[in-house]
Amino acid sequence: MSDRLERLILVRHGETEGQSSIRYFGATDIPLSELGREQVRRARELVEGQAFEVVWASSLSRAAESASILAPGRAIRLESDFREVDFGRWEGLTREDIAACDPELFAVWQRDLARFDYPGGERRSDFRERIARGLDRLRRSGASFALVVAHKGVVRTLLDLVGSEALASHEPELGGVIHVVRD
Repeated sequence: MSDRLERLILVRHGETEGQSSIRYFGATDIPLSELGREQVRRARELVEGQAFEVVWASSLSRAAESASILAPGRAIRLESDFREVDFGRWEGLTREDIAACDPELFAVWQRDLARFDYPGGERRSDFRERIARGLDRLRRSGASFALVVAHKGVVRTLLDLVGSEALASHEPELGGVIHVVRD
C-alpha cells in the first residue's frame, strides 16, 4: 500500500434513517437508524482488540457516528474525500424509482456501471480521484494500521486503489468489515 501503511480495516456504515439499504444516498447527509447502530455494534466485535493506530471516517454523519461506535473514545479524523459519490438527480431514489423515472439511463447504467456517470451527479473519474487524494493523505499520516469507516462506493474504490481483490457487487453489506493486509 505504501512505505508504512500495511494494514487497513475498512467498514461500511450501518443502515440509515432513510434506508440506505434500498435508497441511493450519496452526498445526502442522513443519520444512522437504530438498526444501523446495532449493525455497527456487531461490527465492533470484529475490530475490538485490533491495534489500529488511527481512525478515519467520511465526514458524512452516518460514517462519523459509525466510527465513534466502532472506536469509542478514539480520535476520529473526518475525511471529506471519503464521502460517497453524489448520485445527482437519483439521490434518495430506489432502483425501482430510477427505472420508472429514467428508464433509458437506467438501462445504460445496468449495462456499463463501471463507466457510468450519474445524471447531475459526480463523474466517476472525479470520485475515484477524490478517494485517491484521501488515501494519499492517509498514507502520508505515517500510520501503518488504520481503521477507515466510509460508504460502499468508497470502500470498493479504496480496495481497487490498494490492489486488493474485487468484491461481489452487493458487498460490502451495511456494517460490513474488510481486512486488508499488504503482502
